[in-house]
Amino acid sequence: MKNIKIFQIFYNDATKKSNDPGFLPLDNMDNPRPDWREYWPIRNYLLNNQLDPDGYYGFFSPKFKDKTGLSAQDCHAFINNQSNDVDVFSFSPFFDLGAWYQNSLLQAISQHPNLRPPLEGAIKILYPSLDMNDIVMHSGNTIFCNFFVAKPQFWKAWLQKCELIYAESERNISQTARGLNSLAEGHDSPAAIKTFAIERIVSLILITNNTWNVRVYNPFDIKFSNSLISGERSALIQMDALKIAYTLNGRAEYLTLFKTIVNLILNKLGLA
Repeated sequence: MKNIKIFQIFYNDATKKSNDPGFLPLDNMDNPRPDWREYWPIRNYLLNNQLDPDGYYGFFSPKFKDKTGLSAQDCHAFINNQSNDVDVFSFSPFFDLGAWYQNSLLQAISQHPNLRPPLEGAIKILYPSLDMNDIVMHSGNTIFCNFFVAKPQFWKAWLQKCELIYAESERNISQTARGLNSLAEGHDSPAAIKTFAIERIVSLILITNNTWNVRVYNPFDIKFSNSLISGERSALIQMDALKIAYTLNGRAEYLTLFKTIVNLILNKLGLA
């Protein structure tokens, strides 16, 4: 059995009671920095605790069950059934969104148009030579909501990247920082754009360094979104497969066909 510590954050008595008892509770009831959402308690834990180098750690929001349909028992069983050389376990929901969009950054922008300038600025801080429009993600490296469990070595790499965004936002001097600190348009529960950037760092790490050993919980056993495209299951599987093929060998034909399917579905749904 592996040393698995998956925490579920709680903000009040209601979330404390509703959280899965199979996860470890992570208290954020004081919530001094709600503008950082889940990053604040995750950051505090990683900075103030010594982690077992062979252990696995995760930090889930109170909405984990609602968004994935998975239990703590599901997560523990999946991790324990894999080899010890795995670095990252993904329990990401929304396969449909990950398949439909070329990458999760463009997905975020499609829902919140004012994210583009600050996200582009954030990428330049994290990966100066990376162009958002060239990034191709797939089900093997797209993780939404920070629903992943990983060894400390990965969390260290993750925290280093996140702290670059944290420092830029806290200084609040640059145009990028002001954008990151502003609220995303079109969000039911107003959230700062910096939280969307933080949620996509895990995927950026995975697409820029393929040496991390990743295992993905079957995405078809996890909830899809409620978007109109979620019903196009066969097409979405093809689109994801094409992005995987493109990532493996870089042949433009795969990405061209991916974009062709996007247009076909848009026409079918009357969205073109």
